[in-house]
Amino acid sequence: MDNNTSGQGRNATVPPEIDRWNWGAFLLTWIWGIGNNTVLSLLALVPVVNIVMPFVLGARGGAWAWRNRRWASVEEFQRVQRHWARWGLAAWAVFVVLCVGLLFAAAAWTRSSEVFVLSFERVQADADAVEMIGTPMETGWPSGKVEQSGATGTASLAYAVSGPRGKGTVYVEASRSLGQWQIDREVLEEAGTGRRLRLDDSDDDDGQDDDAAQPRTPADGNSTSTPSARALRTSATVL
Repeated sequence: MDNNTSGQGRNATVPPEIDRWNWGAFLLTWIWGIGNNTVLSLLALVPVVNIVMPFVLGARGGAWAWRNRRWASVEEFQRVQRHWARWGLAAWAVFVVLCVGLLFAAAAWTRSSEVFVLSFERVQADADAVEMIGTPMETGWPSGKVEQSGATGTASLAYAVSGPRGKGTVYVEASRSLGQWQIDREVLEEAGTGRRLRLDDSDDDDGQDDDAAQPRTPADGNSTSTPSARALRTSATVL
């Protein structure tokens, strides 16, 4: 008597060694479903439903595949499902590697961008920043965005900076006009204390033009008598 009930639909008796978690169905969802005549797997393409379908397919996929398709034996079914599991693992491994690679490529491109280079040069050249952080300085991976279209563009970045004397975070906004980038606003915030040091030469939005003969303005907008006496203060204002 033939005990192979595969392909008999709902009337098929599912062997216990098949009615267990199916990694191929869990990892490849609707792709696995097409190869195993399981139409319900296409629900994995429906928004919101696709959140739970991988788990449903992982739990019930083996039984559905047995009922929906004729298999030569239980052994053949298990062998094919092992192949699906390997393909699923390989596909996800490639996907993760590609995502990580893209993230690193994007971060590396941002770190080598003209905006980042200009910003870090300002930090290294600023006497008060050197006093706060020390030299040599090291930077972390920048976060934010750099958008460029032809001769124009905008950028908003943040990155960590550290040295022998301390650590901090640099926040910078820049714009590109006529093919050239310029720093609009740049602030160094000291870690732990929250003290902020303004690194750009612009005044606060008070309608006054920059004066090269005047000392630079700190983040709170109050001028000091000499550049060396520039105040460092804790600021809750996001520039």
